[in-house]
Amino acid sequence: MKITLHATPDITPRPLIAEVILETGALLNIDRADVKPKGGEVVIDVPPNECERVVAAFEKRGATITALEQPVIKDDDECVNCGACISVCPTGVISFREDWSVQMDLDKCVQCGACVTMCPHGALTVLKS
Repeated sequence: MKITLHATPDITPRPLIAEVILETGALLNIDRADVKPKGGEVVIDVPPNECERVVAAFEKRGATITALEQPVIKDDDECVNCGACISVCPTGVISFREDWSVQMDLDKCVQCGACVTMCPHGALTVLKS
């Protein structure tokens, strides 16, 4: 499961992720991070069986966490299955089916927005948590 950690200026200097890993023993993977002294966000892949404990550990430290349930929405009426989004996706979320229609594996999405920028028909939207 993917979660988004929203970092505020008061918590960005702290090693929150390291602290949570040490406390919970959960193996976390950082999929995407954009954190500056003024704040930001980190998309973290958490083992599903560890999610509750990990979220509680982050929240205990003052972090705001949201689940990343459906990060990209494809408007099937606008999508012309051109595949422009496929080549720019850094995590392989988007691919062609055998019939050359576009399919998405949303479990891999890290909300980078590259597909949205590349889509010539505006058929993709990234949901920001």
